[in-house]
Amino acid sequence: MTIPLITVIGFSVDYTSAVNTRDGMRNALDAGILTITTMPTDTSKADRQVLLQQSYTANGGLGTATLNTVTVDAFGTASFTASASYPMPTDFMSIAGIKTVQVGVVSAVRKTPALVQTTFKVSKVSGYWGKTMTLYGTKFGATTAKPLMTITYAYNNYGDPKGYGTTTVNTITNNGGADISTTVQKQVCTTATVNNFNNLPTGAITQTSGSKKYVTTCVDTMFPANGTGAVIDVSLMSSLYLQMDVPSGKPKVLKSNDPTTSNRLYVGPSTTNMPEVATGTTVDIFTAVPCGQTGYQAWEDGGNTVPAPVTNADFFYTVQGKCDYNQRPSDTVLTQ
Repeated sequence: MTIPLITVIGFSVDYTSAVNTRDGMRNALDAGILTITTMPTDTSKADRQVLLQQSYTANGGLGTATLNTVTVDAFGTASFTASASYPMPTDFMSIAGIKTVQVGVVSAVRKTPALVQTTFKVSKVSGYWGKTMTLYGTKFGATTAKPLMTITYAYNNYGDPKGYGTTTVNTITNNGGADISTTVQKQVCTTATVNNFNNLPTGAITQTSGSKKYVTTCVDTMFPANGTGAVIDVSLMSSLYLQMDVPSGKPKVLKSNDPTTSNRLYVGPSTTNMPEVATGTTVDIFTAVPCGQTGYQAWEDGGNTVPAPVTNADFFYTVQGKCDYNQRPSDTVLTQ
């Protein structure tokens, strides 16, 4: 009777050891499969397998981890499945001739598309102060942000209450040498005084100051003529931020990633629904740019105190994002 009792107890000890081993393997495999979702999109399955095993082992996983599938659907959602197995040596079950127990775990993850391209287009800019908004990006593995686009405004000095001028949108590329700046949009706003507001052209802006009446008309020129604005490839960027430089403003530099100045940025789904960023907030441009639809943003350049309604802003533009599978961390869900 003693031997069977010892055997039962021994089997129980080995079973508990197998459960603990399985739990450790599962945690290690989950960590490993999440790690390989942030590798460059053109990484081969074989190279992902190498990193999966390395991460699995580094996280305490026993045995062999195997990357089973990597798939990306037409919408850019990526799915990964992996498994791990380990022949766990037994202590007491070996008495019954069972030298090892095969322990296996599986893991699956789904990664949603991330922002890979943005398109900026100026709607209207105003004010007496000159200013430039720059989109900065930091590439994967780099430590320094580089300019990707500028939008520069210069006042036309006409003297109307709001003040309008010329806005130029440039993309900035660099293939290893000097930066190459390319104009993709120019908006020229011309102001005149009139006796009345009759028979105005479509889109004309009217203002009144005392007895004076002002009419401003703006003309957009796209380069090329069928262009959509500043199309920026951000697929290789690990981080993005917007910076508004206003030499005459207070403060002179506004940044979307600076919680002390980001409250001068407005972000929303429409021209009538563009709330101001809350004070103390760091804006993630990757999530502030909508995928596949037009988003609306604006800046208050420092001429007014904030918080303030969006009608006080003076730098308006639209932005649209294209999303696809990307190495950047995004909404990633373990599904098994």
